[in-house]
Amino acid sequence: MANGTFEDPVLYVDVLFEKRALLFDAGNLRRLSSKKLMRVSDVFVSHAHMDHFSDFDWLLRLRVGRMRPLRLYGPTGFIARVESKLAAYSWNLVHNYEDDFIITVTELNEDGHGKKATFRCREGFRISHEESCQVRAGVLIEEAAFRVRSAIFDHSIPVLGYCIEERQHVNVWKNRLDELGLPVGPWLRNLKQAVLESRPDDTPIAITDQARDAGKREAMSLGLLRDRVLRIVPGQKIGYLVDVVFNEINCLRAAELFNDCDLLFIECAFLHEDAKVAGQKNHLTARQAGEIAGLARAKRVIPIHFSPRYSDREALLRSEAESSFHGSC
Repeated sequence: MANGTFEDPVLYVDVLFEKRALLFDAGNLRRLSSKKLMRVSDVFVSHAHMDHFSDFDWLLRLRVGRMRPLRLYGPTGFIARVESKLAAYSWNLVHNYEDDFIITVTELNEDGHGKKATFRCREGFRISHEESCQVRAGVLIEEAAFRVRSAIFDHSIPVLGYCIEERQHVNVWKNRLDELGLPVGPWLRNLKQAVLESRPDDTPIAITDQARDAGKREAMSLGLLRDRVLRIVPGQKIGYLVDVVFNEINCLRAAELFNDCDLLFIECAFLHEDAKVAGQKNHLTARQAGEIAGLARAKRVIPIHFSPRYSDREALLRSEAESSFHGSC
């Protein structure tokens, strides 16, 4: 989490060895360095309340004139909201940029259908292309290494919850590299990608040593390298859920989306003694968050997004969530 528990919820997930990161919500981003924000390839916005979307402008400012594209995802009406933000600025000088910064925005409707729109910097961020799309089973990203799924929840407006599912986690044994006299370098990314794509064991993997400027060394087979220098374990599953009301439909959807997740980041806005207020504001209490985590059979619950009214009772919020979580498992 980029911010404290009483501040805007922003989850930053670094995708190691791929020079990219995933961002969940875009409220206050100022505690993330520019270097980290430049790594972001995809932004998953739960909804367009200010504490979840206000610093899209800051991310835009950092990325304008850069080649790397940016993909955004959000609920119904999200394309129009991004379009409005982009239209708030004058873009009469963008033709001077060497690179054309491209933003793709996907919005998801209740029925699984959605829309996708493309905004190009050199065209003044007017919509250059728009099309209908179907998001099957809520899958927004499907790659060799991981996928990201979503579901729509109720906050009196549609809100998206997200789940990252890593297919396998591939670790490199540094000591075994040393034993074989192999260098650490970008070639390990190619090795991991080959494993994740289940390529044949006789696939040659070229080994480079940039530190010594040695260029390519003689290739070794994928099967040999996998067995000698890699440790492959089941991938992680990470859930993110904020700003939802406690009702049957939301509970069922959370249990399905986050089923058996390793980590569940979930809002705990109110203490359960204020459950009536939580219901009126369409938020969860800490006890309700713990119950949802238990329904999903999460391995660990991470309480986030506390109401500032409890600034002197943070430990009590955490305790209530944990007690409810373990009590429902």
